[in-house]
Amino acid sequence: MSNLMLDVDQAGELKAAFRRGDWTSAEIKRACEGDFLSRVLTVLRGQSEITVVKHVINGDADPLIPYPDWKVEEHKKRGQVVWDPSQFKLHLSSNQKAGKSIQGHKLRKELESLPTENANLLDYLLAHPNLIPEDWKKDENGKTRYIFFWGTVYRSSGGYLCVRYLCFDDGHWQAFARLYYLDYEFDASDPSLLRAS
Repeated sequence: MSNLMLDVDQAGELKAAFRRGDWTSAEIKRACEGDFLSRVLTVLRGQSEITVVKHVINGDADPLIPYPDWKVEEHKKRGQVVWDPSQFKLHLSSNQKAGKSIQGHKLRKELESLPTENANLLDYLLAHPNLIPEDWKKDENGKTRYIFFWGTVYRSSGGYLCVRYLCFDDGHWQAFARLYYLDYEFDASDPSLLRAS
């Protein structure tokens, strides 16, 4: 154990580094617990290295069914999806812009040939909310976004077609606050998640 004395200048350097890295107070507290910083020291000394975790989602798996009496109407398989937010985009139909809205059945038809993402990705992001881009929470007008995953369409117990969405509400990401029936209108707050390429 060393007799480390942290002077004011070194404390200031640490504080500046934490700010540059956009650390939160809670993250700094977690870093100080246990042996985390000892493990970081092995990286500085060249004894180990940091690797970036790849988040791979099975887009071919059967999707989660949110209610026992619901069925999957359509599920577009997407293969193994490696999560990289830059490879996805939020898409609005021209019928969802400039104050317009479009009925869900018509929007589904418009999206048919586009690379929409399925509910497997939605559920993975919900389980790993730290992966969700901050700018997905609200649009440029400060309105909550409801991000739809049209690659999976469900049929409710009442026979209605539904699509699930992800939104940030009550301080956390959620998907089951409500499910959208395709009879509803979709507007600028309801983008679809597409693969960018």
